Amino acid sequence: MTGIVPLDRSATVLVAGSTGLVGSAVVRHLRERGFGTVVGAHSADVDLTDPAATAAFLDAVRPSVVVDAAARVGGIHANNTEPVEFLTDNLRIQTNLFTAAHAVGVDRLLFLGSSCVYPKHSPQPIPESALLTGELEQTNDAYAIAKIAGLIAIRSYRRQYGRKWISAMPTNVYGPGDNFDPVRSHVLPALIRRFHDAAASGADEVVVWGTGTPRREFVHADDLASACLHLLDHYDGAEPVNVGVGADVSIAHLATVVAEAAGYTGRITWDTSKPDGTPRKLLDTARLTALGWKPGIALAYGIRDTLRWYTESVAPS
Repeated sequence: MTGIVPLDRSATVLVAGSTGLVGSAVVRHLRERGFGTVVGAHSADVDLTDPAATAAFLDAVRPSVVVDAAARVGGIHANNTEPVEFLTDNLRIQTNLFTAAHAVGVDRLLFLGSSCVYPKHSPQPIPESALLTGELEQTNDAYAIAKIAGLIAIRSYRRQYGRKWISAMPTNVYGPGDNFDPVRSHVLPALIRRFHDAAASGADEVVVWGTGTPRREFVHADDLASACLHLLDHYDGAEPVNVGVGADVSIAHLATVVAEAAGYTGRITWDTSKPDGTPRKLLDTARLTALGWKPGIALAYGIRDTLRWYTESVAPS
């Protein structure tokens, strides 16, 4: 695209959700790329579900740029059992942050959506144009609706107020700093925890949810952070941009890769009474590729990197 000016590295950038997997990676990447004033916002700083607190925080910080990586997130079990919280908390966070950012004159904002906004039976790979063309996956439809509302809000601020706000749709994100909770985590950190702990204890069986047939795409958090800055520097459009790596793997194959990395040699058993979720989610990343960005971290390396972090930082000694 033409006429886009890269971000001023002296600008104050606010990263909402700065201690989470994605937010912390964005903070690191911005600082590594020469941004001198990167302000984090997490629950210890401000309750983004509180409109007054959010407004006061942004009024004090007065950022020029905002990256919205704040969200209530979780794996298939958490989404399926807590849909009210996933809907209402995310709607509040987005609405409050957007309202406050507009009030203090933030002209550049990046909203991070999710690939779960696409219909359950989307064409593969999934183009951005598939949005709102079919029924959502039921196990995470509440979270998806909240994220869709955020995407529509970005379009609305652009149309009504002329804000240069944009949105990105990342595929499944993983990496150091992920949530490894045995109930609330996403599939990859859940597998890392199970296979690492099984190898450490000498267990001869690991039970994995579902059939193993669904296919998923994974992007390392550091690659996503790189894509976020690239979009802020090079993209100004109303349409969201998919962020992925252009390839997917079956959950069964993923389990074997994680097991090998963790040194686990026992049986892998599939609990087919548990839900699979969407059959396949591979994003069409042609729009992002055309902007000159590509991922740099291979899945096998990223898994080893994340496993090492889990072993050193989370796993019981």
